[in-house]
Amino acid sequence: MIYGEEDFLPLSGLQHFAFCRRQWALIHIENQWEENYRTVDGALFHENAHNPEYQESRGNRFITRGVNICSAELGVSGTCDILEYHRGDAGIPLAGKDGLWQPYPVEYKRGRPREDTGDTLQLCGQAMCLENMLCCEIPEGALYYGEIRRRQPVTFTQEQRAKVKELLAQMHDLYKRGYTPKVKPTKSCNACSLKELCLPKLMRNRSVASYLREAMEEML
Repeated sequence: MIYGEEDFLPLSGLQHFAFCRRQWALIHIENQWEENYRTVDGALFHENAHNPEYQESRGNRFITRGVNICSAELGVSGTCDILEYHRGDAGIPLAGKDGLWQPYPVEYKRGRPREDTGDTLQLCGQAMCLENMLCCEIPEGALYYGEIRRRQPVTFTQEQRAKVKELLAQMHDLYKRGYTPKVKPTKSCNACSLKELCLPKLMRNRSVASYLREAMEEML
């Protein structure tokens, strides 16, 4: 299936969806949002990485920032924090540069590596978008974690690629239907910036939109 630009979803939502489908729906379907320390700190952390005017060369490495990406096949658009090009035997030609350059996406995260997040899937989704745009294969990239100040290399496996396609297809289905999944409380709810909007204990059988609408009507 090929999506039109009007149907593109934010690629950044893939991480939200992998973490909690309800959180994703509250943000992208019901347009609900609340800031907390983690979201503000994360936004500040990304500022330096999102300057598209800042490019640099370091030997056989060419570094770009804030690169816009999209894929009509996946139906998403987004931004690469950092897109490096490594000179070698594989890759693509770059204007004004000799040889071939292998694209290498790098995503910035404020915390530390955890297994229960969608960080790896989000990075893999970026690579898949770039492959569609640049007509090349991108076997790996890296996640940079601010808390440990170190990169974690990521190899994009066929299983990861299949999972990205599966989750994105589910996101498009829920978005098209305008459906917000019911609450499934976990320990992670306590750290979620949407906890006061989601109301995990109260909203097991109701939508946030309907709850807020009724609350507003009672105030009138």
